[in-house]
Amino acid sequence: MTGTLTVSLDVMGGDHGPAVSLGGAAVALERKPHLRFLLFGDGNAFHAELQRHPALKAASEVRHCDVAVSMNDKPSQALRHGRGKSGMWQSIDAVRSGQAAFCVSAGNTGALMAMARFCLRTIDRVERPAMAALWPTMKGESVVLDVGANVGADSSQLVDFAVMGAAMARALYDLDRPSVGLLNIGVEEVKGQEEVREAGRILRDANLPGLSYHGFVEGDDLGKGTVDVVVTEGFSGNIALKTAEGTARQIAQYLRLAMSRTLMARIGYFLARSAFDYLREKLDPRKVNGAVFLGLNGLVVKSHGGTDAEGFAAAIEMGHDMAASSIIEKIKNDLRSFGTLGAETDRQAVRREEQ
Repeated sequence: MTGTLTVSLDVMGGDHGPAVSLGGAAVALERKPHLRFLLFGDGNAFHAELQRHPALKAASEVRHCDVAVSMNDKPSQALRHGRGKSGMWQSIDAVRSGQAAFCVSAGNTGALMAMARFCLRTIDRVERPAMAALWPTMKGESVVLDVGANVGADSSQLVDFAVMGAAMARALYDLDRPSVGLLNIGVEEVKGQEEVREAGRILRDANLPGLSYHGFVEGDDLGKGTVDVVVTEGFSGNIALKTAEGTARQIAQYLRLAMSRTLMARIGYFLARSAFDYLREKLDPRKVNGAVFLGLNGLVVKSHGGTDAEGFAAAIEMGHDMAASSIIEKIKNDLRSFGTLGAETDRQAVRREEQ
């Protein structure tokens, strides 16, 4: 992309605040020099940190905000006290007003979702936005959604998630018809909750042009990369995500302990160091940091609150790729297409019931 792309950052969000958000922005700018930044937060608090990154300072405009949303604030509290005044709100509003192509925050997830939904509104036909994350697999990466925005979802919402996730996969992976699977307790059609089985029937009957419905997938299919997009509701999706992150850290710790246990083990590590470096990179959660709020009239990326500068840069780069691919318009077009096909599917279902 040759033109500039402006990013709005909630600088004060996350466990480590400006040190990580500004450090990550500086890393992202090195990789994508056409980026420009709107920095929202207490300018006095991060002035010294910004001075450490002269290139970022030259590419940025500081928008001072007196109010910051705490990581412990409830969404209702954040809306009541931070609407219009906080750095989180104003960074989202910059997307709404067209001043920024996308927003990135490592702040309070519930507050960010509440503010984003209130400020940007949902796309027509979308009942609930979904958080979509990238999942490392044996074949590369998959899109997984929802990973925490919604506890529970009915069949129509799961179908919307499938359509939005497929649009994201097409944008990121240059696929014509990404394969989509519904996460379930078995691959058989008779297994699982009624909402999941009904969503599967709708997707199978609709035969949408923008995705290839694979069927049900199980938990072990996530790591295998069986499909390009895995669809579930936020409760199980968030548990799966946190379990995978914990397992990656557990394996990494086991390896560190094993490689330092004896002299021969240390010699073996030295001889196979390149292989272990490759493994360490594959297990690094920072490489796929960032979850996108899909279904809104604007692009918001949620970074993990505890990440470092490298992870925050990955979240910015994800937002960049999504904005550059016009993901919002792709989702709107796909949902319009599904609206027509979905209506026909519903009519077919009614005729079957009458017979």
